[in-house]
Amino acid sequence: MTFFCNVLISYGIDGMVWMWFRSYPSGRFHYIRVRAGTSPAILMRYGVPQGSVLGPILFLLYTADLAKLIESYGFNVHLYADDTQIYGFSSPSTVAQLQMRMSACIDDVSSWMSSNRLQLNASKTEVMWYTSPRRQSQLPKAPFRVYNDHVSPSTSVRDLGIYLDSDVSMRTQVSRTVSQCFGILRQLHTVRRSVSQSVFQSLVEALVLTKLDFGNATLVGIPSFLLDRLQAVMNAAARLVFQSSRYDHVTPLLHRLHWLHALE
Repeated sequence: MTFFCNVLISYGIDGMVWMWFRSYPSGRFHYIRVRAGTSPAILMRYGVPQGSVLGPILFLLYTADLAKLIESYGFNVHLYADDTQIYGFSSPSTVAQLQMRMSACIDDVSSWMSSNRLQLNASKTEVMWYTSPRRQSQLPKAPFRVYNDHVSPSTSVRDLGIYLDSDVSMRTQVSRTVSQCFGILRQLHTVRRSVSQSVFQSLVEALVLTKLDFGNATLVGIPSFLLDRLQAVMNAAARLVFQSSRYDHVTPLLHRLHWLHALE
């Protein structure tokens, strides 16, 4: 833990506070238990306790230099816990140079991780090129070199629960949200007559509307046909709450529930 304690000093943490932080990861043991069998306890010389309050903060302090390394290559970086995302942009004519510079940056990132007792997991590394739909044909199709491995470009990736498409259309996010919501509504339909309307409404709002609300700021500006798919979920949920027919006008039902229209 000596190196980590030196990191804290570089942030101006010393004295009693430094001693308090130092005592937190020090002297911890771990073991494995399977049924009645228990392995010998081993002293943990590296890392922070998972699931702890201070763990993420200490890890971010430990990896702060990684952001400076990436930025030195002219890229933007976003770090969330142990997830690191590198962003760069270029004109279509200089994509090859961008790819070479990105691979060189990842080489240095891998070297930095190795020297700091971390590991770059190429199997969990994803690469995606973004551009408008009409320029999709100009994107590189060849695998992207990630240290000693090669990763094929993806057309859709998941970022903190939000699915992003290479053409920035948000189709995948909408499709998955709609599919999940209708699946939940089908399950809720089986218990509709067993609970009161108020309880059922609470279930729908907790299990369905929360999925529609999650990350909805990323859907600003999407085409109307995608908004219509999301609105179809809300309409079906409202009709299920009031047990009305699919041919009944849904606007009064939405007003009674105080649910905003997808376009509002």
